[in-house]
Amino acid sequence: MFERLPRLVVAMTCLIAGTAMAQEFPQRGRPLMFMSGFPAGTAIDIYGRIIQERIQQELGVPMVIDIRAGASGNIAMEQTARAAPDGHTITMATSAMMAINPAVFPRMPVDPVNDLVPIVSLFEAPNIMTVSTEQRPDYTSCQTVIDAARARPGQLNYASTGIGASTHLAGAQFDSLLNLRMVHVPYRGGPFAMTALFQGDVDVFFYQTGPVIDFYRQGRVRLLGVTSAERIPAIPEIPTVAEACNLPGFESTTWYALMAPARTPKPILDRLSDVFTRAARDPEVTRRVIEMGFTPWVADGPTTHARLRRDLPFWREVVTRVGARAE
Repeated sequence: MFERLPRLVVAMTCLIAGTAMAQEFPQRGRPLMFMSGFPAGTAIDIYGRIIQERIQQELGVPMVIDIRAGASGNIAMEQTARAAPDGHTITMATSAMMAINPAVFPRMPVDPVNDLVPIVSLFEAPNIMTVSTEQRPDYTSCQTVIDAARARPGQLNYASTGIGASTHLAGAQFDSLLNLRMVHVPYRGGPFAMTALFQGDVDVFFYQTGPVIDFYRQGRVRLLGVTSAERIPAIPEIPTVAEACNLPGFESTTWYALMAPARTPKPILDRLSDVFTRAARDPEVTRRVIEMGFTPWVADGPTTHARLRRDLPFWREVVTRVGARAE
């Protein structure tokens, strides 16, 4: 019996310390650092600004959107994993960062499963097959792109927001299934890839719905197909890639979830989950998410963790099949 006492004392000490830390969260005068692994103007940045005021009101501290772009989100993940587990540093991670990067990068700076812990999932987003109306006026449908690629093998290209990003895998799956031999051109983020599209440097870009819908409404881009299983309410006139490209079953979507350092005490995780869940379910936030072409998907940490574990082998197989690899 007595040999169990030291272990019990340690457990009680950790519990008390965790409870004390949770009671102090958020610490007065310290902002909540909301890290984004991608440039301003992308889905994470847009969503962060939508909920920013609500989170600040709930927690009583500033929420700072801290952009740490690069390495397909790995920089933001590493910064978060190495931060103090006190709830003040979190990151909005994508399923690409968590489930695709480990298959693409031979040396990951963090283990997404063990170094980070999910707080709550917030939404899902497809990509959209996008072309410039000015630079590629003859690309009026998915079939015209397919015909052009087959007429000029190895000459058409597609942009992405980085090797292994969902924008890369969507394009790679499309190219692989049709055996088109298109060339992948990675950029450091969506704004850079969109600039290349508008300048005619790339032919096609499978971009996120949120940032690209405004360009569509301005007439600057033509949308040829969404990568979700069904059409989305924001632009119901746009067919799915499965429909438009005669690729039954084609689907490539991304989920977005908040992550904290792995050692963050459960009371802090519960507090963050509660605050962000209520913000995500606010009717105005839901309306704006749907308008951007996203699908609300609010799920707790354990549900998100379970989905991540299911996604890891799926994306590993896709990455192997299409040959995506970061040097």
